[in-house]
Amino acid sequence: MEHDEIRTTTMFNLLLAPAVTVEVELAYSTRDPYAIRMLFNPARGKSVEWLMARDLVADGLLGEAGEGDVRLWPISGPMNLVEIEFSTPAGQARFGADAEVLADFLNDSYLLVPSSEEELWFDFDEELALLGEV
Repeated sequence: MEHDEIRTTTMFNLLLAPAVTVEVELAYSTRDPYAIRMLFNPARGKSVEWLMARDLVADGLLGEAGEGDVRLWPISGPMNLVEIEFSTPAGQARFGADAEVLADFLNDSYLLVPSSEEELWFDFDEELALLGEV
């Protein structure tokens, strides 16, 4: 099967006082059908990439989801936001993301690889071989 990828750029609001807006590139590839890549491009500083399970993002649109390093949940209110919390030993960051942008991106990803068909695109032998090279 020939691989494909979708990308979109959006803005997330870093939730602190005063609020800071950060450009975020969302990417989904059939080469890694279980994950969504989020590349955070702050105005100052270096970019940071997070990989997140596609199911986690979908669950976070509907209710509280995730444990440990990444958690998501919808924020009630007129702005239709999803809060995304990242935790590392170095600190914690919370972002407000437009729920509609995330939902549209997820829908586009399901057009590429429908839910429960991810294993058709994932080459376990190739991934195991890559682990052997590390």
